[in-house]
Amino acid sequence: MSSSKSKRRCLVSESSEDMNEASPWTDPVDDEVEEKRTPEYELHPTKKSKDGFKYVSMKKSKRKAPYWVDYWMYLDNADMIRAECKFCERNFAADPNTNGTKNVKKHWTTCPKNPANKSKGKQTHLIFEPVDGEEGDAKLKYKDVNLNDVRDALGRMIILDELPFRFVEKVGFKYFMSIACPAFHMPSRMTIARDCYQLYCDERLKLKEFLRNSCQRVSVTTDTWTSIQRINYMCLTAHFIDNDWKLQKRIINFCPISSHKGDAIGRPVEDCLNSWGLCDKLFTVTVDNASSNDVACGYLRNMVRRKGGINEGKYLHMRCIAHIINLIVWDGLKDHVQCIDRTRAVVKFVKNSPAGLLLFKEVVEKCKIESKSSLSLDVPTRWNSTYTMLDTAQKFKGVFSRMSLPREYEGNTSSPDDAEWDKVEKLVVFLREFYDLTNRVSGSLYVTSNTLFFHIGHILDLLNQWTVSDDPDFRTMAFQMKLKFDKYWGDVEKMNMLIYLAVILDPKFKFLGVQIALQNMYGVDRGTSLANKVREFSNVMFDEYRKLYAPVIVESEQTSDSMSIMQPMSQGGVLSFKNNIQEQIKKQISGADGGRFVRSEFDRYLNEQMGEDEEKDILTWWKLNGPRFPVIARMARDVLAIPVSTVASESAFSAGGRHVDQFRSSLTPKMAQALICGQDWLRPATATSKMNVEEKLEELEQLEKDLEKTNLEDEMVFVTE
Repeated sequence: MSSSKSKRRCLVSESSEDMNEASPWTDPVDDEVEEKRTPEYELHPTKKSKDGFKYVSMKKSKRKAPYWVDYWMYLDNADMIRAECKFCERNFAADPNTNGTKNVKKHWTTCPKNPANKSKGKQTHLIFEPVDGEEGDAKLKYKDVNLNDVRDALGRMIILDELPFRFVEKVGFKYFMSIACPAFHMPSRMTIARDCYQLYCDERLKLKEFLRNSCQRVSVTTDTWTSIQRINYMCLTAHFIDNDWKLQKRIINFCPISSHKGDAIGRPVEDCLNSWGLCDKLFTVTVDNASSNDVACGYLRNMVRRKGGINEGKYLHMRCIAHIINLIVWDGLKDHVQCIDRTRAVVKFVKNSPAGLLLFKEVVEKCKIESKSSLSLDVPTRWNSTYTMLDTAQKFKGVFSRMSLPREYEGNTSSPDDAEWDKVEKLVVFLREFYDLTNRVSGSLYVTSNTLFFHIGHILDLLNQWTVSDDPDFRTMAFQMKLKFDKYWGDVEKMNMLIYLAVILDPKFKFLGVQIALQNMYGVDRGTSLANKVREFSNVMFDEYRKLYAPVIVESEQTSDSMSIMQPMSQGGVLSFKNNIQEQIKKQISGADGGRFVRSEFDRYLNEQMGEDEEKDILTWWKLNGPRFPVIARMARDVLAIPVSTVASESAFSAGGRHVDQFRSSLTPKMAQALICGQDWLRPATATSKMNVEEKLEELEQLEKDLEKTNLEDEMVFVTE
């Protein structure tokens, strides 16, 4: 209660006994309480509240209206009676001699915090709700229409669909709402902006509570971006596995930074983690290969050491595999710039010229090409878009050879000849493996850390095969790419050891899979030596987790079959690198010799025979088997959540470019963060914001044909009539 209020209150009740039963306070009041009387109330001392105020109840009351039960009665400093709502603490003058009851009664019927009013003010409609799994069927039901819910849904639509705030003032939308919900009062753009920010604040509180209760440790990805406003932004995305063994991804920061230097990145990351209460929960940081990120990771490693993190942050830094693949591929494309430039020129002529597009369609119809692929113009700095351009263009090479290009496309930018088209086809075959691999490692809705090591082994296997190819172009590209591969992944000892631990925590591979793969990649001697170092590291990690999360129930010592010394994996067939490893594991487990005494939970996990449930999703397996391996399950929750690429953070910049565009350049960084983070938190986990206009071109063309056909039929009907 405010200081202006007296310490003397009276609780409306029919008798003091009723009041005593309902009151939660038990301490008696001092005897030195002055009793005050009014013509309509007899006040007497009763009990004392936890906040020190003395409450008095009415022995007799002439006010019998039901709404007085939901009000506290007290005397103010002027000894005037006031009524305070029990739910929202709003107060009104309530002296019976000078004040009426209109305001008190009106507030009682409209108080938003009164549980009795939750069902009031809602209009019910009859609707047909579709029945799941039954197409065309629906059931009739009542649905409440609450105008507050409509306004909340409008704010969510603005955030999720990346609409400008001025959208609510558009004439067409106002007309639509006047038909759909006439009772809804349309807010202004300033009001809807405040609503959107309030939604962000509410969701932030929910996410903070979720992180506090369901997050063990987080692995983050971060990247920087410069907006059209020339403001440097940093995006920080947290990845973790919750208590229900579901992989979670949340953007927890999208803030401006002073520069792209290492310290300017490290300090905001630390401040953000502090604000979320995650400084002592940081596990790894996945970044690209910029030198400034090395400095930032060093800054964060010192922070982890101060907080006492796992392994003192020694393996905090995780390099983005997608960026390394990008560097490897560009080294291989250096000798094929001319054929790529000529292909880009003819595609650009068709895409950017109405006359060129019309000519292209005519030649396609003459050649009777039924390919549904449409031409795609690449971004020269993104090799994956270059691959898409080459892949679609080489399907129409016969069309380009029949097209006569203008003079500005002659010379070095003329249409590719037959020899260059052959090179383009080879490049498509060569790049397809890296393109598919990049798509697989860029996912953020499924675990990727347990497959990173096999992806690296697959790349090495491909490069080794291409270096002995009969095609000189393949050999040249493979040698150049192998040099870049060796720079980052040639020395396995310099790689983050958590890469191997993630494979060990996959029940389909365990330590046996790591050892076979290393022997296959680097030979028996070196592979076995590296495998022993991996085993030593995994034991150290297990001991550290055991000290932190010692199980309550002491493990019973069990016996199990031991693993024999593995032989190098045979090169084989059409199976992929990863599937070959699995086949070798099954063979060697079935041929294992003898048994030995197993003393620890980690040994028991490694030596346990594979069962049928190993084929399940890795998180599902750990959810079912975690109680049998409580300490290892804790370790798996942290290691399996590690992202191997920064695509999750980079994708936020695409949304940022749509929010902070040339038409919304006055958007403040605070509001930009609210929109980017709010969209990520409100969007369902399975939703995607990607939109590829090129893939929809065929559908649009078919729609245009259908409309032309419909117009022709309407004209024929009109003429007939």
